[in-house]
Amino acid sequence: MRVPLSWLREYVDLPATETGRDVQAKLVAVGLEVETVEQIGAGLKGPLVVGQVLTIEELEGFKKPIRFCTVDVGSANGTGEPQEIVCGARNFAVGDKVVVVLPGAVLPGDFAIAARKTYGRTSHGMICSTDELGMGDDGTHGIIVLPPEHEVGTDAIELLELVDEVLDIAVTPDRGYCLSMRGVARETAIAYGLPLRDPALLDVPAPNAFGYPVKIADPIGCDRFTARTVVGLEPEARSPIWLQRRLQKAGMRPISLAVDITNYVMLELGQPLHAYDRTRIDGPIGVRRAQQGEKLTTLDGTVRVLDAEDLVITDDRGPIGLAGVMGGANTEIADVKNGENTTEVVIEAAHFDAISIARTARRHKLSSEASKRFERGVDPQAAAAAAQRTVDLLVLLAGGTAEAGVTEVTAPSAPRTIAMPADHPDRVAGVAYGRETVVRRLQQVGCDVYGQDELLVTVPSWRPDLSEPNDLAEEVIRLEGYENLPSTLPTPPSGRGLTDRQRLHRRFGRALAGAGYVEALNYPFIGDAVLDQLGLDADDGRRRTVKLVNPLSDEEPALRTTLLPGLLGALRRNDGRGSHDLALFETGLVFRPTGDETRTERLTVDRRPTDDEIAGLNAALPRQPRRAAVVLAGAREQAGWWGKGRPADWADSIEAARAIAREAGVELTVRSDQHAPWHPGRCAALFVTSAGEETLVGHAGELHPRVIKELHLPERTCAMEIELDLLEQAVDGALQAPRISTFPVATQDVALIVAQDVPATTVEEALRAGAGQLLESLRLFDVFTGDQIGEGKKSLAYALRFRAPDRTLTVDEATAARDAAVALAAERTGAVLRGA
Repeated sequence: MRVPLSWLREYVDLPATETGRDVQAKLVAVGLEVETVEQIGAGLKGPLVVGQVLTIEELEGFKKPIRFCTVDVGSANGTGEPQEIVCGARNFAVGDKVVVVLPGAVLPGDFAIAARKTYGRTSHGMICSTDELGMGDDGTHGIIVLPPEHEVGTDAIELLELVDEVLDIAVTPDRGYCLSMRGVARETAIAYGLPLRDPALLDVPAPNAFGYPVKIADPIGCDRFTARTVVGLEPEARSPIWLQRRLQKAGMRPISLAVDITNYVMLELGQPLHAYDRTRIDGPIGVRRAQQGEKLTTLDGTVRVLDAEDLVITDDRGPIGLAGVMGGANTEIADVKNGENTTEVVIEAAHFDAISIARTARRHKLSSEASKRFERGVDPQAAAAAAQRTVDLLVLLAGGTAEAGVTEVTAPSAPRTIAMPADHPDRVAGVAYGRETVVRRLQQVGCDVYGQDELLVTVPSWRPDLSEPNDLAEEVIRLEGYENLPSTLPTPPSGRGLTDRQRLHRRFGRALAGAGYVEALNYPFIGDAVLDQLGLDADDGRRRTVKLVNPLSDEEPALRTTLLPGLLGALRRNDGRGSHDLALFETGLVFRPTGDETRTERLTVDRRPTDDEIAGLNAALPRQPRRAAVVLAGAREQAGWWGKGRPADWADSIEAARAIAREAGVELTVRSDQHAPWHPGRCAALFVTSAGEETLVGHAGELHPRVIKELHLPERTCAMEIELDLLEQAVDGALQAPRISTFPVATQDVALIVAQDVPATTVEEALRAGAGQLLESLRLFDVFTGDQIGEGKKSLAYALRFRAPDRTLTVDEATAARDAAVALAAERTGAVLRGA
C-alpha cells in the first residue's frame, strides 16, 4: 500500500515538522512494515510553470516529426515574451495549456535545463511529459495537456503536487484494513495519540424500494450488496489534477473520471467498488455461483471459462462480472477517447466471502486490487459509506444527479464478541499493563469494551482478524510497544545431548563438507515436468507423489520423491551465474507413498489428541526416508603450478557415497547398473550387506546426456543419491576402532586380463575372497586396454597389502595368499594373469 503523506494529513493533524521518516518510525513501532519512504520530486527545482501554446511550426527534413513552438509563460521568463521551444511530441495543439520548464530549472534525475541549439533552432526550455516530471504513467505517453481554466504562469510544481513523500507499506494478510488510507490513518492516529477524522463517517440515506433491483442467490458468498444510481454525467468531464495525482502516487493509472473515482474511494476507504454503464445492463443485477463451463470476457479482454465455485455478478443475459475480482467487458464504462460516452452509472459496493474470492483469483491467475482487499478482509459496514462517497464525487466532478433510490441487500449478522480476563494481556506479555491500559488500547483499535475483571469485547467490523483473546492481547502488546517487553531467557531443561542418529547425520554432512562439497538447501516441491526431464519411466516409483492441496506454485504441486531435482536446479542456476566448478550436496527427507496410507479426520485443537488419533495421523503419512545426494560439474581438482587438474567424473560421485558409508562404518559394494537419470554405461548401483543380505541403498554416476540437455546442465554432470536410513540399518553395533599391527606389510601387485564387460568390482570381490584374512587392503591402480591385451579385453592392476596381526609374514605366505586370490578370480571371472 502506497500512502502519500500529503493525503494522510487530511485525516490526522500531524505536526508540520514531521517527515515521512518520522511517520515511518511511528508506524513500524505499532507493527506496520514500512519498507521504503519515497521522496517524490527530490531535487526538483523551478521555474516550472503553466504555459499556453501560441504557434506551432512543423520542421521538415528530419528523420522524425519535429515542431518549433512559441509558448506564452506570462512573466515567468522575466521578459513576458513568448518562449521558443523545440518539441517532438504531437498530442497537443495551438491554444492548449501545457507544463513548461524554463532554463535554470532542474528536473528529477539531476537533469539541468538550459537553452540549447537543436534541429537548427534554439530551444529555450521544454514542454514536459509525465515521465519527465517523475509523475508516473497517465496512459497518454505524451505531453501533459492541462484543463483550460489554469492561468498562464502558474507554478506547476504546486499545481501538480510534484513534491511529496510516499510510504510504501507491506501489509500482512491479517491487517487487510491497512490497504486503505482510512486504515493507515487510524494506525497513525493511535501512534501519535491524535484524533482521527474518519472518512467513512458520512450521512447515508436509508435503503428504499426505488433503487436498482438486486437479487442475491448466494447470501453466504455475498452478505451485503449496495447499489446506487447516478444519471446526467457529463461525457467530457475529466478527472481533476488532484485526483489523478493521488492515484498516481498510490501506484494506479488514471483512466476515466468514473473509474478514477471508484479507484480513489477504494484507496480511501478500502472498499472495492464497480461502476456499470446502466444502459448496458439488461434487467436486475444478480449474485450467484457460476455454472460449470460458463464464459465471461473480463475487462482485460480475456475470455474466462468459469468454475462452479466462482461467484459472479449477472444480469438477464448471464455473467457480467467476476465478483470481487474484475468486471465484465460488456458493461464497461465507455471510453471517451473512442468517441463513446457514459451518462448513467450504477455503483456496486458489495461484501464478498474472503475465501471464495481468494480461490477465484488464484484459479484464474487474476490478482486485482479488489481481490487483494477482499481476500484479506473488507469492512462490511463500509459498503454504504463507500457508495455514498462515490455518488458525492460523481455529482461534484461529473455534474451528475443522484437518483433517490437506494438498494441495500444484507444477510442477518451479529457483532462478534470475545470474552477475555482483564489481565490476559499481562499474563501473555509478562508485563503488568493494568485494566485501564488494556481497555484504552482496545478502544483505540475500535473495540467496545464492557466489564471489570472479565471483559466482554465487541470487535469492530473492519478487524476480521480479531477472533480470540490472544488476538486482543497482541493488539495491546503491539500498541504498548514490543520494545518494552522484558527480555527474559527461559531456563532450559537439562538434556541428554544429541541422539546417536542425530550425531551420525551430522557426521554425514561434515564428511561431505570436508570432501569439498557445499550444502544447498532446496524447497521440497516438484512437478511432473522435472520427472519427465529426468527420463523416469511411467511405472517408476518416483512418479508416485503426494500432491498438496494448496501448493505454493501450480508448477510444483507435489512433494519430492528424490533430492536430485532441487540440487540440479541449484547447480544450473550457479553455473548460469558464472560458477562452473561446482560440488553441491543436500541431506533431507523425500516422500514416497506406498498406497497403504489411510485418510484421517481433522482433529480439534481444544484438547490433546488421543494415542489412537496420533496413530491414525501417522498411518496417513507417506514413507519419509532420509537421503543424501551430491551433484558435480566442472573441475574437481583445479589446475595450477602444481599440475593440470582434472574434471569431475563418475568416480567422484561414487567416492562421495563411500565417504558417507565410512562414517557409518559400512562397506559399500559397487556394481554396474542402468537406472534413470544416469548414463546407462556410467551408472553404479550401491549396495550394503546386512544380516547376510545385500540391500540396494542408492545410485551414482554420470547423468544421461539427454537429461543434461533437457535440464540445461553442464556437460558430464555427475550425481549420487543414497538412502541414509538403510545405511543406519546396516550398522552392526558401535563402530570398532581398527587394530594397528606393529608388524610390517607385504605388498604384492597383480595385473589380470579379463573381458571388457567384466566389472572391476566383481574381480575385486573375488580377489578379496581368495586372499583370505591376511589381506589388509586392495586397491585398483591401473586400467589398460590396447592391442597388447587383445580385442575385447582389459587389464586391471591391483595392489594387495598383506599383514598378520601376530607375526611378520614370509614371502612364501604373501605369495601363497596372492596366488589363492588370483586363482579364485580366474575361476569366477575368467581372469588371466597378465604375462603368464
